[in-house]
Amino acid sequence: MDMATTDYIPGKELEYLGLVRGNIVTTKHIGQDFMAGLKSLVGGEIQQFTELLQEARNSATDRMVEEAEKLGADAIVMIRYTTAQIMDPAAEVLAYGTAVRYKK
Repeated sequence: MDMATTDYIPGKELEYLGLVRGNIVTTKHIGQDFMAGLKSLVGGEIQQFTELLQEARNSATDRMVEEAEKLGADAIVMIRYTTAQIMDPAAEVLAYGTAVRYKK
């Protein structure tokens, strides 16, 4: 599956199929939360949260691709990501874009 943040794929003529999205709501482990609290006292990157959000983005992307495949898409264009705190300590990651098929 080709993916792009632009509204086109270079060299391809596109047929637009519609909006596709994938989301995941994730939470941190109590141990990670405790370690993050300690890390916030001294500053710097909280590696556990960076990894957690990367895994969540990957899962949201996979779910978006699954939706596009069901539509028979060759690619997804105009991909965007958004993150929102649902409740403490849960966050949602949403991936969305436009599924397209290459014109023959």
